[in-house]
Amino acid sequence: MHSVLSGFLPIWTITAFGWAAGRFNLLGDQAQQVLGRFAFTFAMPSLLFLTMAKSRPGELAQPDVAVFAFSLLAVFAAGLIASRRLFGRKKAEQAIGAMAASYVNSANLGIPVAVHVLHDTSFIVAAALFQMLFITPLILVLIELDVRPDAGGRRLRMLQLPIRNPVVGASAAGVAVAALGLRLPAEVTSPLTILGGGAVPAALFALGMSLTARAAADPGARAERTLLVALKTAVQPLLAYALGRWGFGLDGRELFAVVLCAGLPTAQNAFIFASEYRLDTALPRDTVLLSTLLSMASLSLITVLLG
Repeated sequence: MHSVLSGFLPIWTITAFGWAAGRFNLLGDQAQQVLGRFAFTFAMPSLLFLTMAKSRPGELAQPDVAVFAFSLLAVFAAGLIASRRLFGRKKAEQAIGAMAASYVNSANLGIPVAVHVLHDTSFIVAAALFQMLFITPLILVLIELDVRPDAGGRRLRMLQLPIRNPVVGASAAGVAVAALGLRLPAEVTSPLTILGGGAVPAALFALGMSLTARAAADPGARAERTLLVALKTAVQPLLAYALGRWGFGLDGRELFAVVLCAGLPTAQNAFIFASEYRLDTALPRDTVLLSTLLSMASLSLITVLLG
């Protein structure tokens, strides 16, 4: 239990600092928007570029990564359908809802949990790579198709997405560096490392500040949040277990790693993406917080049963 809780402590601490800054207006009225935009435009792209530049895409061709990918995609599809059919969300917010239901917090929570519980970060790194390479671009394309709907320039805009969107562009550039086998000099990586180090604190701080404007949700909104949190903290790890054990024949530490990773809570990226595109931020904000809170118990249970 302690090994799981130690991974959550930095998240709650930084989020609490953000709440205090917002509650007492320590940074001004525009601080939340500025921090969110800084994370999306500079810090997150720097982190993604460095991660991709050091990655090995060949590591994705493993059975355990396939199990994680299938379980994530299945829950992502369920989130899309629920957001559309049950809650009448527009297309961009359907993508955010699906992301909130399935996109795991693989970096600032997944890595500490992997270190303390699995004593090995190889699988969590491969899972994060899958999300960055395939799921993040998919989400951003779905959002772009809705927020800029004119059909005439749609194809051109999609081709320009790596240029216009810093998250996609940085990821693509990092993959290119890895594919070419380039070794970047310290003069390039050092400033990016410093910038990338601010991605998680800025996102969590902005998330904490948003809590000061939280209003009571209506019954429909509560039902939507409950469903997305249930998909994330219960359905996704159960599906990963079923696929891993009976579909791919995994057992032991491989099965444990897949289920533990699938059970990680929603990444704060969902809140940052919604904020950047001026979408409803209450849904991803609450899903991040509730799934993080509940996963403290669910990850501990997974560790007891499989670890």
